[in-house]
Amino acid sequence: MTGAPAAATRLGICSVTFRHLDPDQVIAAVAGAGLECVEWGADRHVPAGDERAARRVREATEEAGLAVASYGSYYRAGVSEPEEFDAVLRSAVLLGAARIRIWAGTTGTRETPPERRRQIVEDTRRAAALAAGAGVALAYEFHRNTLTDGADHALGLLDEVGLDRVHSYWQPPVDLPDAEALSGLDTLIDRVAAVHAFSWWPGTTRLPLSAREGMWRAAFERLRAHRAARAGVPGPLDVLLEFVPGDDEGILPREAATLRALVGG
Repeated sequence: MTGAPAAATRLGICSVTFRHLDPDQVIAAVAGAGLECVEWGADRHVPAGDERAARRVREATEEAGLAVASYGSYYRAGVSEPEEFDAVLRSAVLLGAARIRIWAGTTGTRETPPERRRQIVEDTRRAAALAAGAGVALAYEFHRNTLTDGADHALGLLDEVGLDRVHSYWQPPVDLPDAEALSGLDTLIDRVAAVHAFSWWPGTTRLPLSAREGMWRAAFERLRAHRAARAGVPGPLDVLLEFVPGDDEGILPREAATLRALVGG
């Protein structure tokens, strides 16, 4: 890859892309498409607290020569019951995930009262301390109806939390034009731990990844240059396909090939 070693980026999928498949079928689809890793979701494939599922999925993933990119939890800081994070962390550790995805509340930045924001910040710090003790990092889902409903908002929240082991995902916000989406990436790029890759337009209409080729090429150019300039950045950047058209595993090889071409420049 131009400007950075190939190991700097790892390509995979979010297992929620294929909620209708069992873990073995997801693994077969990922391996068949030549991808490298999976973010396993807690809503279907590896429920939080189900230790047997976490062990089995980890073993099957590794036997297929794939890596566990992360654990896609639905823990909402400041809203979920605090003890729920214990089950999330336990599953992540058994799964072999080095990162847990969490959510910054349930309301957007402008709709969230100050007291709720304080609770989200404090709960994130609490969860991050527990995770750090197990060698696991946290990253916020970058999403509307949370405190990460824009790049400036996400950066402000991360600065308020003030912990090196808490980062953010990035994805193009719904209905945001290419130039504005890329501007947001520029704002947040120092704090991006992983990318959810999909092409929606308009709204949540699912298109092939190639439908927003220009935006994705520009995004990956920025990410490559950024990581090349910061030679000490630990670990790979995970780029994870999500929500392919029709939830059709049959098109995953095509989408994976597109992703490889875009990431490779």
